[in-house]
Amino acid sequence: MKILFTFPGQGPQVPHMLHRLPDNPLTHSLIAQASLALGEDVLLLDTADALRSTRAVQLCLLIAGVVWAKQCQAEGIEADFCSGLSIGAFPAAVVAGALDFSEAVRLVALRGELMQQAYPQGFGLSAITGLRQMQVEGLVAQVNSATSPVFLANINAEDQLVIAGSDAAMAQVMQLAKGLGAQKTHQLAVSVPSHCALLDEPAAKLVEAFKEMSISRPTCGYLSGTTGRVYWQPEKIADDLAMNMARTVNWRDAMVAAYQRDVRLAIEMPPGAVLTGLTRRAMEQGEALSLCQSGLQVAGRLATRLRENER
Repeated sequence: MKILFTFPGQGPQVPHMLHRLPDNPLTHSLIAQASLALGEDVLLLDTADALRSTRAVQLCLLIAGVVWAKQCQAEGIEADFCSGLSIGAFPAAVVAGALDFSEAVRLVALRGELMQQAYPQGFGLSAITGLRQMQVEGLVAQVNSATSPVFLANINAEDQLVIAGSDAAMAQVMQLAKGLGAQKTHQLAVSVPSHCALLDEPAAKLVEAFKEMSISRPTCGYLSGTTGRVYWQPEKIADDLAMNMARTVNWRDAMVAAYQRDVRLAIEMPPGAVLTGLTRRAMEQGEALSLCQSGLQVAGRLATRLRENER
């Protein structure tokens, strides 16, 4: 039986999240490393005002994800697989041993800047709950045009989907979705139309940046939240990381793949909790928990029990 660490995408960020990290030498070292790599004090990135920028949000999620996963490892909780949704793929790659933390900080800063510059306002993401993928794809096809762009962005579960595009186009799709019986529709706290063709150009620039970076063979499985495949080859991990901003997320398939690979404990890193519910739906047996809801002690006990059951 295997353990999976999961890392959330944009949405659960909260002001002062970096200041709420465990106050210990491990955290202080990683914060100092991130600040050195960035050439600025990363503890200034988590104010309410700073978190209006996708660059700041993405950097905070990267740092928090790595810090908490390292805390887990320090407590003897080791992952067999790491997987992240969107920006969460970067801390997943770091913790899996494929990407150096300092290089990840620089890449994520660039990723955020490229995304921010591409669509400074009037675009974003919206969630639709209660309709099937085929239904949402049909509505998107009705609305999508050069002047009213909208795309399917995330397949989080059978009936939990996310669209990306202009605010006006998304509003149209959400209105149509309500007419088809959607349980809930709402715009997310994300200022960029991620995971669709609108970000092809910035993704191509990130591909170029990756050519200057060194990606290693991971020490545990890197499970793509985009394709649902486990990658060990550095070049495939680099491609997955660079291009994931322009590719549809398929978290549902990724979690089904994890379960098929014998994952029976999934631990979501703070500040996330949404992935835990989505992951639980794909697991017929086993446990999925959010570290910020259940705590390190509970995660440690479940991990110990799982490892003991293997013997």
